[in-house]
Amino acid sequence: MSAASTPNLSRLLAIMARLRDPARGCEWDCAQTFATIAPYTIEEAYEVDDAIARNDMAALKEELGDLLLQVVFHARMAEELGLFSFEDVAEAISAKMEARHPHVFGNEADEGQSREDRWESAKAAERRSKGATSAMDGVALALPALMRAEKLQKRAVRQGFDWPDPSGAAAKVYEEIQELAEASSDSERVAEAGDLLFAAVNLVRKHGVAPEEALRQANAKFERRFRGMEQLAEGRFAQLTLDQQEELWQAVKASERGETA
Repeated sequence: MSAASTPNLSRLLAIMARLRDPARGCEWDCAQTFATIAPYTIEEAYEVDDAIARNDMAALKEELGDLLLQVVFHARMAEELGLFSFEDVAEAISAKMEARHPHVFGNEADEGQSREDRWESAKAAERRSKGATSAMDGVALALPALMRAEKLQKRAVRQGFDWPDPSGAAAKVYEEIQELAEASSDSERVAEAGDLLFAAVNLVRKHGVAPEEALRQANAKFERRFRGMEQLAEGRFAQLTLDQQEELWQAVKASERGETA
């Protein structure tokens, strides 16, 4: 299906072309580049994720539109430079999806591999065809650091570089805690703190938990409990002693468990 046969998509492409028109367009839109638009693209992806987390389908529809606009924006800039068009983007992802699902779109038999194994095998073949020389190639630098750490570790695992069980990863965490405590300079503390966080990601991963999702849940829990303490303190939280604040923390936790303080 071409863009021309999809009226709303054609309309969106035409809107972007007009916004980028040097003579009749919007000054702000015309001034943008791939680099200046990239932060908005990332922001819109997070807003899609937020709408899903809140189960707000009306917001999801809107945020998906905002994200689609980002794709259209980048494609328009590329077309102006003679690099590729929106049609080329759609064709490339269509070809990729068909290639990654030969058991669906081709004649290859489904050999019972897990979805992740099949998917990663196809992605690895794609990276090799593009000249990749390391298992680490292709892990996006712009990913959140926690998520990127997990992906790097999973790449290493596929090469056989991993602890046989969680005990080795746990021991590494304890080792990094000690090294952070013994660090004697700012630069050393930064390096050891990074090692500790990386080791913690590894340990969590060994327990079959997605670190990014676990930390999101922990963030939400901490925020919820802190707001609960503020409500109990009736505007005086900052004036309380640490022991009094701890009492409120325990009261909020007990309330969540349905206990009486």
